[in-house]
Formats: sequence, C-alpha cells, structure tokens
Amino acid sequence: MLTVTRLSAGYGSFRALFDVSLEVRAGETVAVIGPNGAGKTTLLRAISRLIDPSSGEISMEGQLLNHVPSHEVIAHGIAHVPENRRLFPRLTVEDNLRMGAYVPSARARFAERLERVYQLFPRMQERRRQAAGTLSGGEQQMCAIGRALMSGPRLLLLDEPSAGLAPVMVQSIFEAVRLMSSEGYTVLIVEQNIRQVLGIAQRGYLLETGRIKASGTSAQLLSTDEIKQAYLGL
Repeated sequence: MLTVTRLSAGYGSFRALFDVSLEVRAGETVAVIGPNGAGKTTLLRAISRLIDPSSGEISMEGQLLNHVPSHEVIAHGIAHVPENRRLFPRLTVEDNLRMGAYVPSARARFAERLERVYQLFPRMQERRRQAAGTLSGGEQQMCAIGRALMSGPRLLLLDEPSAGLAPVMVQSIFEAVRLMSSEGYTVLIVEQNIRQVLGIAQRGYLLETGRIKASGTSAQLLSTDEIKQAYLGL
C-alpha cells in the first residue's frame, strides 16, 4: 500500500532522514521505533507532504506522492494524527470530528463514521458537546484519532499517540489501535513506547539518527540484543 524508497528529508540545511526505505501492506500495523531526534516525526511529515523530501520517492497504492500538495493527501486515503494532537480547542468534540469529514467523499458517510468513532471511543460521545481544549490529554488523543477516522482513511499515520499520557490512558489508546488493526485498518505508528507498540504491531523498523538500523517482525525486534539493551533495559 505505502512504499517509501530511499527517502531523505530535513529542514533547511539540516538533514533528518538519510535514504530511508520501508513499506506498509494493506491491513498491517507497522511501528517505527527509536529515540528522540531519530527522525520519526520527520518521516511522517514527509509522507503526508508537510515537508518536501530532498530525494527518494513516496508512493501510495502505486501513485507517486512526491508532488501532491499537502491538503490533497487526505484525498489519497492518508490521514495523519500529528504529535500534540492539533485539535481546534474552542470547537466542541463533535465539531472537531466533523472537521475530519470535510472532504466531499467523506460527507455522505458522516453519520455512519461518527457512530463508529463513538463506539471506538465511548468517552467522546459523553463529551461531544464539550470544548476540545478542556479535555484531558488522553481524551484529546482519542478525539484526534477519531477526527482522522472520519475521513475514511486507507492508511492512518499516528505520531507518538502515547506521549505525555497517564498509564491508564496509554493502555486505552493502544487498545483502540489494536482494535482498529483487528478490523482491517492499515496503520503506521511512530512510538517511543517500544514494548507496548510492538505488542500491537505486526512488523517494525528501528530508526536511529535518520537511518533504518533494523527491521523485522515485532517478535524478531523484541528478541534482538540491541533493542533489549538500549530500549528495554534487559
């Protein structure tokens, strides 16, 4: 579904990614793990066209995305839940969800998808008339994921969904991602919570200093000495 080939990208003269290649097949949940500053967020921003790659290719279902404007990426079936959620704080929860269905292809199925989001996140239905800015961090993350799902994406990009959340909320977010995966959603998730994310992903890539250092099934990555020593404290 998604193919990234020898991608390099950065900000001005600073280069954050070096010849990164990866793929995500339909129906998979794939994790990109690694420390702070590894280039994980830059990778997602390049895929969703928020920044231009300096070299390499990004394709979705065989269609090259390198020159697609960022506001058209969602029409290609990609929805991005960014770091720090980026909700509209003064709008209600339901109005934030409504914003996720702004593309013409999503409007006809608004009611159906809203009901599905409320099934996935019952707390969002309870808070539907509450201003998004007054929600807890975990509730805001639920709202941000729900907003992305309203577009009916074929690929969901999640950037550090557990960052800054209380442990009970982290569990709720990962359980929601696991459920989405079981329902056939295709997910590319960037995370520092390695043990948790590899517990729900089928495959993963280890990104360090802008380069892919290892890849494999989640079980293979969890069994490597490098990850055990550097990230799991074993």
